[in-house]
Amino acid sequence: MFGLFNITTFILIAVVRAMAQSTTSDELLNLDSLRKSLVRQEDTIIFYLIERAKYPRNLALYHDKCAPGSSDSLFEFFLTETEALQAKAGRYVSPEENAFFPDKLPAPLLQNPDSSTQILHPAGASINVNDKISNFYLNKLLPLITREGDDGNYAATAASDLDCLQALSRRIHLGKFVAEVKFRDAPGDYTPAIHAKNEEALMELLTFPSVEEAIKKRVANKATIFGQDVDLQENNTNGEYKVNPSVVSRLYEEWVMPLTKFVEVEYLLRRLE
Repeated sequence: MFGLFNITTFILIAVVRAMAQSTTSDELLNLDSLRKSLVRQEDTIIFYLIERAKYPRNLALYHDKCAPGSSDSLFEFFLTETEALQAKAGRYVSPEENAFFPDKLPAPLLQNPDSSTQILHPAGASINVNDKISNFYLNKLLPLITREGDDGNYAATAASDLDCLQALSRRIHLGKFVAEVKFRDAPGDYTPAIHAKNEEALMELLTFPSVEEAIKKRVANKATIFGQDVDLQENNTNGEYKVNPSVVSRLYEEWVMPLTKFVEVEYLLRRLE
């Protein structure tokens, strides 16, 4: 069980870190800017995965209850408390941000000056796949990037998990903006499939195998570079990686890109409502 000071400290750090990220409305309506943002977010995701890999699995964090009689795990408690603080600071006023527990968010204390700007089509703006993200992260990805064991360092582990989850969520839900921009640029390409509720046709329009292969190679290369221990010797790497580059490539292949396209399809299906 983490102490009150530790959990409060890490929650406040998470709030400050989260509020430092922002994207302008113009960038969200420009496909080239969105692509650049997606590439930058690869760096963030990989660095957060490397940070999480420092700690063992720490399964008690996800299985033990935060208090007698509570149904929430320690991690669920950390996540809901952090999101509540971030909500008060205005994080979820931004259309880019999607909470993992949206039903538990308090109202923001301050309104974002840009919050009135309607970028997304209202029918699709509320699409949220964070349940799918947390499921693959906790059950599939964590065993691939962490060693077994428990060091009792639950507060730092929870903070690291939250960084990873929010970075993945931000990246995947950016698919709503990608879909909006693509529709605005070529509505005639998508309208027939939308009217027909043809998910397969929409998925085909959004799928570019050569681009996906390039992304898989790029994130693997980044993980290779970012994940090495470097010293001052001539042969300055030991050939070991903090996170296996193939795991990062697999993350994008099996989860990030498919879920992003799922979000895009779901958004487009609602675009004409």
